[in-house]
Amino acid sequence: MNKISGSDAMMKVLHEWGIKRIYGLPGGSFDSTMNAIYNWRDKIQYIGVRHEEVGGLAAVAEAKLTGKISVMFGSAGPGAAHLLNPIYDAATDNIPVLVLVGQVPSSRMNTDYFQEMPENPMFADAAVYNRTVMTAEQLPQVVDTAIRKAYEKKGPAVVVIPKDFGWTEIDDNYVSSAQKYGTPQWQLPAKEEDVEQVLNLLEKAKRPIVYFGQGAKGAADELRELAKLLKLPMPATYLAKGILEGDEEFYMLSTGRVATKPGVDVARAADFVLFVGTNFEFPMFSPEATFVDVNLRPSVIGARHQTKLGIIADAPTFLRQLIAAAKKRYGEDGAGYNNKGVNHDAWYAAAVEDKEQWNAWLDKRAASTANPVGFERIYKAINAIAAKDAIFGVDVGNVNIAVARLLDLGGGRRQVTSPLYATMGFGMPASIAAALEYPDREVWSLSGDGGLAMVVQDLITQAEHKLPVMNLVFTNQSLGYIEAEQDDTHQPHSGVKLQDVDFAKVAEGFQVTGFTVRTESELEPTLQKAQQVTREGKPVLVDIKISNERLLPVEQFPHRRSGHPAVIGDFDEFIKHFQAEALEPFGEILDRHGVENF
Repeated sequence: MNKISGSDAMMKVLHEWGIKRIYGLPGGSFDSTMNAIYNWRDKIQYIGVRHEEVGGLAAVAEAKLTGKISVMFGSAGPGAAHLLNPIYDAATDNIPVLVLVGQVPSSRMNTDYFQEMPENPMFADAAVYNRTVMTAEQLPQVVDTAIRKAYEKKGPAVVVIPKDFGWTEIDDNYVSSAQKYGTPQWQLPAKEEDVEQVLNLLEKAKRPIVYFGQGAKGAADELRELAKLLKLPMPATYLAKGILEGDEEFYMLSTGRVATKPGVDVARAADFVLFVGTNFEFPMFSPEATFVDVNLRPSVIGARHQTKLGIIADAPTFLRQLIAAAKKRYGEDGAGYNNKGVNHDAWYAAAVEDKEQWNAWLDKRAASTANPVGFERIYKAINAIAAKDAIFGVDVGNVNIAVARLLDLGGGRRQVTSPLYATMGFGMPASIAAALEYPDREVWSLSGDGGLAMVVQDLITQAEHKLPVMNLVFTNQSLGYIEAEQDDTHQPHSGVKLQDVDFAKVAEGFQVTGFTVRTESELEPTLQKAQQVTREGKPVLVDIKISNERLLPVEQFPHRRSGHPAVIGDFDEFIKHFQAEALEPFGEILDRHGVENF
């Protein structure tokens, strides 16, 4: 029988599962695995980073983009601890990743040896599989099992590897389960009576909406047809942006704080909400509304609101069923809808007017030549020059708000971010993964100065691997999202002020070309020069010194100038502060269209 080291046997398993690369930073406890990574260098690419968290976040972003498992690693003790952030991000978003963690030699375990720590308890809360290998012979089998568990349970699987097991010679007879594993198919239709009940509830509603999430991927045509057929405004989760082109009149974009005004308005005013393929929403809905949940996961149904009807089904199949049932009941063009005494035309028209008003306001702001430059102007420039299939690694905070409102994600463009765990520093590591996985596509990273400072050292990783990433950092010398929260709670600004950094010079130190934009007139010429650098196969960073003016808090925009809900004290003062005189409270728009509302 041929012999193979335990770590080489593990790498063989990874290769059979189709792993393309592995992200991490070496440490003494991981030496045996590093030896195997070197042996397999022609089949699995090693991406060495300067901080384990960056490698972990890149691995998570890769899995988010591809839907396939990715691999991160860290050494015993501090290396392992640095992986907690990406592990929790993967757990929160149900992302399959494999986490390989070094451990001291088995003979030194439980002796308080150098860098020894009980690592499994550290990951117990987040991992879907969490094991320490007990013998060298187990190593390939445990890793094989971990990958299956990560896929099945959609989360991070952790394998702790004592150093000596990686060196130990074992029989080369393990065959992985990679070729035998099949991804579950999730086409599940709803019960016919449930579909009919949804139509019954729609007929009773005065202000109905559909709120869809990532579960509706691939169902853009169905969403468009349903909106036209039944006159339904449709807000969505932030992560669902990109399912539609974005210019559909019925599409109100997202709700909550990372949101648009029309998205918040229709959500707050709706008396019937049909959730389709989502468990990601902020509480912007009336508790008096009627809620229907459509989801494949029973535990999600009714988790957010008291649900009138729960339907276990996949979103695209359900939408097709609902369209078919509506056509049968109301005719191919939906004309019979009004014959039932139902008329949502005015409600729909009011929502469309609200969105048109919002878009016109954004367009006017995007045309501003004021200095320092604002987000609206910057994103207009990005939309104009970014490739039609560009991928954006997006950091958290105000950058997310700007992406939700301003970035065009129709067609083949995609974004990847940290939505629920919301860890700062996600954008740049995500761009590393995107550039590695999609070498023929344009890749951007969008970060605030707070987020980029956490991971800036790994610009050198982009340079080392010649990754042509367009890194944009929006410098406002503030943790702007937190500053706004402190304003909302009427407290003094504390800990949010940031020292200005010349990120262009920092980038040059990491062998990345750097540019700085200080005025509106410099914006587009500089972005064009930066884009030329990436077309030569090199990364670039553009430090854009932006206004610290707060983005309009649409979640606070009142339904009426006075009365319920009185979100703000002085409407005129609020409007003047945010230069939003062209925007009306939604209640007034509804009144003008003759829609009964609160």
